[in-house]
Amino acid sequence: MYFSNSMKNQKVRRVVFYKNHFSNFFIKQRRKVKEKILWTLRLIEHIQHIPVDYFKHIEGTNGLYEIRVKQRTDIFRIFCFFDETNIIVIINGFQKKSQRIPKNEIEKAIKIMREYYEEQKS
Repeated sequence: MYFSNSMKNQKVRRVVFYKNHFSNFFIKQRRKVKEKILWTLRLIEHIQHIPVDYFKHIEGTNGLYEIRVKQRTDIFRIFCFFDETNIIVIINGFQKKSQRIPKNEIEKAIKIMREYYEEQKS
């Protein structure tokens, strides 16, 4: 869809995972959901301007973003943030069941993001 032949090997940014927060979420998903998540992460790595359908800043936060994944009628959100300009740190995910992102999920993501930055300082 968004990948041209020239973009398949050229990464614009790098996706990294912080601790096991995301993997704990990922391993519980069905195969098709996992495939869609991996496709979306590759999209984010390879295209310069990520469509808002797939990647969006979360209003009211200082640098927290959501990666948006839809598989049939299921909707998933994966929280992340930038560390430096071309590194996206994936921290956790959840299945979205309502219009708004649950406040406790945002608070959890912010806590993990702060933990990451504290570890980087030391």
